[in-house]
Amino acid sequence: MKCSNSLVGVLNFITFLLSIPILGGGIWLAHKATTDCEKYLERPVIALGVFLMLVSIAGLIGACCRVNWLLWVYLLVMFLLILILFCFTIFAFVVTNKGAGDAVGGRGYKEYRLGDYSNWLQKRVESNKNWNRIRSCLIDGKVCQKLSQETNTASTAFFAKHLSPIESGCCKPPELCQFQYVSPTNWTKTGEQTNPDCQAWNNDPTILCYDCNSCKAGFLQNLKGDWKKVAVINIVFLVFLIIVYSIGCCAFRNNRWDSSDPWKPYR
Repeated sequence: MKCSNSLVGVLNFITFLLSIPILGGGIWLAHKATTDCEKYLERPVIALGVFLMLVSIAGLIGACCRVNWLLWVYLLVMFLLILILFCFTIFAFVVTNKGAGDAVGGRGYKEYRLGDYSNWLQKRVESNKNWNRIRSCLIDGKVCQKLSQETNTASTAFFAKHLSPIESGCCKPPELCQFQYVSPTNWTKTGEQTNPDCQAWNNDPTILCYDCNSCKAGFLQNLKGDWKKVAVINIVFLVFLIIVYSIGCCAFRNNRWDSSDPWKPYR
């Protein structure tokens, strides 16, 4: 068997083995998930596992058993996957290009404004359906509860702490509210407040500033960092996919060459 066919077979066999734990993880989530975030992940994980398994089987059989139509389907799916990943990578860089935290004088943390981010991202978090799901995940993640437990209750220690975007936006009121500090997640309201975020603040651990625009902005800042990391990984993955696709094209050509004349000597 020619080298390109062997390489495609080996790579797809490895992909098939990787799809098994992914599919198993999705099935486990479907039966054991207890939080909304885990339940939200179960279908995408199962779909990814099934997709990888079917594509790897098509590539494995197409390359090793010389089934041309299966190898053609495999190459078509690979081409579409490369195209989708390329478009997503460009899109990720474009929508995460805007937005950054504002330094606060005398504070170790930054604050974030929703209006600084791309309109597309703003619309995603302004949707009640989307934000209720995100809000539930933030509460389930106990980000603010951990902040309250891990941070020194002294105001000077808290104000000097480097908070994450979500901690800064969701676990405390914005600086412009001028609330009196009691503990990291407990503040005393002072005066009449007209800012929506100041009005939305509540010391209840399940409310805090989860409905504030500052929380949505903090989430987007965190998402922005994650998407940029994913985009960089996608570039590496794209290079790998293009190499695999090229090898697959060679294997497809070999199959056609071998099937065109069955009397050709095997080599």
